[in-house]
Amino acid sequence: MSGLFAGLGIEGPVVAAPMAGGASTPALVGAAARAGALGFLAAGYRTAEDLAAQVRAVREGGAAAFGVNVFAPNPVPIEAGELRRYAERLRPEGEPYGLDLGLAAPVDDDDHWGAKLELLLRDPVPVVSFTFGLPPGDAVALLRRQGVLVLQTVTTVAEARAADEAGVDGLVVQAAAAGAHSGTFTPEVWPREVPLPQLLGEVASAVRLPLVGAGGVGTADDVAAALGAGAEAVMVGTALLRADESGASAVHKAALAERSTVDTILTRAFSGRPARAIRNGFVERHHEAAPVGYPAVHHLTTPLRRAAAAAGDADRVHLWAGTGFPHARARPAGEVLSGLAAKA
Repeated sequence: MSGLFAGLGIEGPVVAAPMAGGASTPALVGAAARAGALGFLAAGYRTAEDLAAQVRAVREGGAAAFGVNVFAPNPVPIEAGELRRYAERLRPEGEPYGLDLGLAAPVDDDDHWGAKLELLLRDPVPVVSFTFGLPPGDAVALLRRQGVLVLQTVTTVAEARAADEAGVDGLVVQAAAAGAHSGTFTPEVWPREVPLPQLLGEVASAVRLPLVGAGGVGTADDVAAALGAGAEAVMVGTALLRADESGASAVHKAALAERSTVDTILTRAFSGRPARAIRNGFVERHHEAAPVGYPAVHHLTTPLRRAAAAAGDADRVHLWAGTGFPHARARPAGEVLSGLAAKA
């Protein structure tokens, strides 16, 4: 493959996206590598020690080319009273599991940013991508000096220009149709919902960086359309959630299969920043009332979501999914990636 990933030994144009929270596993990254594709580990919600163990597992599995995605610090503060009001609203949701969300202490953190950056500088991986905002300071320059290919997730032309000025090697252009969290730099504003090919065209007209398209990709035709709009590669996540190597929970995988006629929605109900999920009871009850506030809202709802997932309660767990989720199938990841690249 020429262009952005030249020299990495990548054969196909489809990239396995990072999916924080457990879906992205070393096994999934390894399967992508065996299929001639680039796979990403998700550093989000992991400690640096956990991430180091996953990187080690990928290398021991034989994958030479792979990436790591890191949440760049971009906190959205929430007033303490507003968080308490939302916690009180959610109190009945936790009662079946013996959780009193109304007593939860506010938590704000940077997702172990410093320790993860230190790890990636000390033990570089081939590709690092950033999401939620631009990395602070000289992080991009330091990584590139170590020979790391640095990508930045963007959702608008303005973000693309800012990333270009920061000196990254390429952009992951994420449309609002993407599942899970939007990479928007401004989570207080709902992402503009335009088709991925249109967004790629707008970004390509504004910057000269190589582009990777992402968001709502579920078929080989979707991949071909993104490539035709100027992307050098196409990143897919939701399409891999039901794959054999995916670490998604059983309740999440089942919902993807069983709720194929249900809409997805961008909501802040689970985390305080926009994320696309299948509509379920929790979304219906709290979408309109959900405040802006990340990571405080994320930490507030995490115990509930874990308990619900363990109990198989699809009505109280985040069912992250892009608009192409009805095309997700239970099969080996290599077959999914090869099928998506069939018309490239």
